[in-house]
This record gives sequence, C-alpha cells and structure tokens, in this order.
Amino acid sequence: MEQEFPPVKYVVPGIIPEGLSLIVAAPKIGKSWMALGLAVELSNGGSAFGCIPVGNPRPVLYLALEDGPRRLQDRLVKLNAHVSTRLEFIVDMADEKVIDTIRDYMLDHAGLDPVVILDTLGKVMPPAGNASQYGHDYRMLSALKATADAVPGSSLVIVHHTRKYDGGDFLDAVSGTQGIAGAADTVIVLKRDRHEKTATMQVTSRDAEEGEYALTMTEGAWELSGGDLASAAQAAQTAKQTKGVGDRMADVIETVGRFPEGIASKDLKVLLSDIPAAQLDKYLSRAVDAGRIEKPTRAFYTPVRSVRSVSFTTPQTDTTDTTDTPLEALGEAVA
Repeated sequence: MEQEFPPVKYVVPGIIPEGLSLIVAAPKIGKSWMALGLAVELSNGGSAFGCIPVGNPRPVLYLALEDGPRRLQDRLVKLNAHVSTRLEFIVDMADEKVIDTIRDYMLDHAGLDPVVILDTLGKVMPPAGNASQYGHDYRMLSALKATADAVPGSSLVIVHHTRKYDGGDFLDAVSGTQGIAGAADTVIVLKRDRHEKTATMQVTSRDAEEGEYALTMTEGAWELSGGDLASAAQAAQTAKQTKGVGDRMADVIETVGRFPEGIASKDLKVLLSDIPAAQLDKYLSRAVDAGRIEKPTRAFYTPVRSVRSVSFTTPQTDTTDTTDTPLEALGEAVA
C-alpha cells in the first residue's frame, strides 16, 4: 500500500487507456477507417472521434496488413489527413516478425508514448495445431500485450473481426475463444447496419469507464454524436430505447432523452404541441411501462438511467403539473 504508481495514461481519454486494446467489428463496417483516423490524430496531437483531444503528438506505427499503399493513400486523401512524419506504415510482414517488430518500435520510441496499430489480428495469428484453442489464443494475445507492458506509456491497438454468432453479452461478439478478449485491457465493439452512417461503440476496460456511445461515419471519418462522450452515450441510449417503436413514440422518447436531469410533463406538452395532451400522456405512460423512459416523481420524466458514462440527478423540487417550471430553465433546447 505504500507503493506509488504513475497515473494511467490514455491513448484516447475516457475510451482507450494504455496497454492492449481491441477494436472489433464485422467485415466492411469501418473499423480500419476508425483505426486509420486514430493513427492520424494521435501522430498529429489532434482530436479523436472529432472531439476528444488526444494530447501531445506521439509516434505511431500502423501495420496495415490488409491494405496496400494505394488504398491507404486513397483513404488518407478522403480523410483530408495531414500525414505527420511521426506516422509510419508497414503493409507486408511475415507472421513470425510481428512481435519483434512491435517490440523494437516501442523500445526505439520509449518515453514518447508510442502506439502501434495492428490491422488485423487474423493476418498474424498462427494456427493452434494440437494445442488448446483457448490456451493458444490467450498465449498469443498475452505475448502481444507484453510488448506494450514492457515499455511504460506504450500502447497496442489491434483490429479484429467479430464472430458470426452474436450472444447476449457484447464481448461474445469477439471472434475466437474468450482467451482473446480475456487477455486485452480494453475491448471496443463497433456495430453498424449496412448502408447506415450511424453506429454504436461499446467499450469495456480494466481502466476506462464502461460505456456505449453513438457515432456517425462521414466520408470515412468517425465522429461521436453530440460532440462529447456524455452526449454520445445518451444518443446511444435513446437509439436503443426508440428501436422498434412508431414515429410519435420515438419523438416522445427522444425529447425526454434531451434532458438528462429530467423534464416535467407540462413542458413536454409545450415541446410536443403537435401531439394532443391526452395522447401524449398515453405515450408517456406506455414508454414508462415498457422501460423506455423513467418516471421518478409524479409528472416528471427522465431518460433510462443505464448509461454509466453519464451522471443523472433528480431535481429536488415539486414536479406536479401545478408547479411552475419556467421554460427558460430548460435551456436553449426549449427556446
């Protein structure tokens, strides 16, 4: 207990801490675009996901083992990226060279918080042979993790595919045995429907806050919805709560979702004046019964409080229909 440890460093504050991280998604969803965007922002000291400052520029090695120089150049042009001399690419490598290459790069850039991005794990994963598949997966990921752990401040981000079967826990989506997810410090699962620009990013980590965030992909660039983690977390929650409902019910849930601290029904009737008051009351009642919104006190509604990255508080005021709640207090969203 008397030992002193340096604080955990972050590749992307609030999402990706130092160590070994997995970015997992189905094929052709945009995970390589995400990895490339991160590489550019980290090497320039820019903003990840369009809004999270990553701090000082750092050396980045991108092992783009599924893409050639032409495709990488095309993507960088589309991203309108400034390619720093701190960003290096390798597009071809023998499987047995990957760990030595990563280790050497991190040692060469010790003290500068280097990041290596491996795209993808499947390109360097040797066959298990007669060994246990779980033990093989865990040993391989542990060996990769050891390269980052050996150099304080260094990080390894690995791009990986999801399995075809998607279980109840989002970690079940990670292809291979649980040895892969188990060895990682952080796992990010990216989900996007085909031909849709919006997606969700689910994060679990030993050091970062667990959460689920909404993103939008535009011309290859991934951006958090709402411009910050809290807004993106609420947007993801709202999308989940409005899935499978009609347009009117979705409007009600989305409007409540804009007010993390809650909103009185009388103010909802002002914002949703196109819905008759009696009908709005029915929508609100049904949404509460279905667990899509919450009703902590009489005539007062809040979003569902399951977003761990957002702190909700219930106002300690009388919230009945007869209580005056100035619309000005609700902020610009009401005005």
